[in-house]
Amino acid sequence: MHLSHERPDYAWVLRSADGRRARVNDRVLERSFAIAPDRLMEDWQAPATAAGLEPAHLETLLAQSPELLVLGTGERQVFPSAAVLAACLSRGIGIEVMDNAAAARTYHILAGEGRRVVAAFLLG
Repeated sequence: MHLSHERPDYAWVLRSADGRRARVNDRVLERSFAIAPDRLMEDWQAPATAAGLEPAHLETLLAQSPELLVLGTGERQVFPSAAVLAACLSRGIGIEVMDNAAAARTYHILAGEGRRVVAAFLLG
């Protein structure tokens, strides 16, 4: 079987993520961040946990007009408040909440399909 190294056709590749760090392209990130295929938002001002997340924390992310927001909540899946979910859904933007490792895999698949996705990761 012949294997070839396929390079994605988007700028920001999320290679791995767990509850404490993530690897984007060749950079290691240790603070909460958000990523879209064409943009890395290292300065995302987010709380350390999903419990502290408020709708205002999503404004920068939702301004990207994604069709889906993937929210990684650390080592484990923790749902944010109903107000956070409503901030997305009221704009017609889907939201999926999962642990960071699953969120990284989901982002990679959706970005590879050319979908308008933003993934946000809580690291702490």
